[in-house]
Amino acid sequence: MTPPVNTAVEAGSAPLPEAPPPRLSSSGGGRWRGLAATVAISILPWIVAVALWELAWSQKWMTTSLFPPPSVFLAYVIENDFRVGFARDAMPIPVAIVASAYRVLAGLALGFVGAIATGILISLSRTASLIIFPFVRGLAPIAPIAWIPLGIVLFGIGNGTAVFVVFTGIYFILTINTVVAVQAVDKRMIKTARSFGASPRQIWAWVIFPAVLPQVFTMLRLNFFAAWMAVLAAEMVGLKNGLGMIIMLGREMFNPNLILVGLLMVGITGYLVDAFLVFVQRRVLWWQSENVK
Repeated sequence: MTPPVNTAVEAGSAPLPEAPPPRLSSSGGGRWRGLAATVAISILPWIVAVALWELAWSQKWMTTSLFPPPSVFLAYVIENDFRVGFARDAMPIPVAIVASAYRVLAGLALGFVGAIATGILISLSRTASLIIFPFVRGLAPIAPIAWIPLGIVLFGIGNGTAVFVVFTGIYFILTINTVVAVQAVDKRMIKTARSFGASPRQIWAWVIFPAVLPQVFTMLRLNFFAAWMAVLAAEMVGLKNGLGMIIMLGREMFNPNLILVGLLMVGITGYLVDAFLVFVQRRVLWWQSENVK
């Protein structure tokens, strides 16, 4: 038989600590409510802007034929089965979105990998630093849109030109940023790794590379918007599909509905691609995921 436990506190002994209150298990409801509140606050300015736009159009405060509100140009798209163009050349809008997103993501991937590799090579080799780095610094100030004529000469009118323009808009800036980030790595971290017997390869893989990635990812996102604008300009020049072509087609037809639809799709697609980059950054830089916005 188990003897009863004496819970009395002897005289002069320290009081027993009070048991902590039971913790309530956090349910998913509060988290989802917080997310819904955040989304509502984020889209509130857009709702207000659209409401004012519709009000101004209904009250004829603006030229209705030149600046139709969303209720008009979205209805135009629905009536045309989400297609733009003429007869057989008509292009579904989802195809245009996928085409533009593919060109941007392909150029970003090539530019990111190439910039990391070139930046590390320049940091490792003094010969590469003397030969390649001045070349990169000389080409970095050229705006991405200025590479469009050369891209057409090299690759013709097609995806190659658009990917090339995005690549050039990302590669040179990211290479310089990678070199600067490597030089800014805390030397005490490298000395500590060496004191524990780490090889040069291990130092690069486990000390320098993780320290460089956050800054490079941030610069990638900043340069994405310039590359996005450049690929749209390339599509306006002569590509037969893409969001830039929709805007150019609207200009040629003097159709503000097409122009506004194109602008709307450009904004939404650009936002989604940036959100994808944030998602990748949070997964790759898991130790800084809370600081990624």
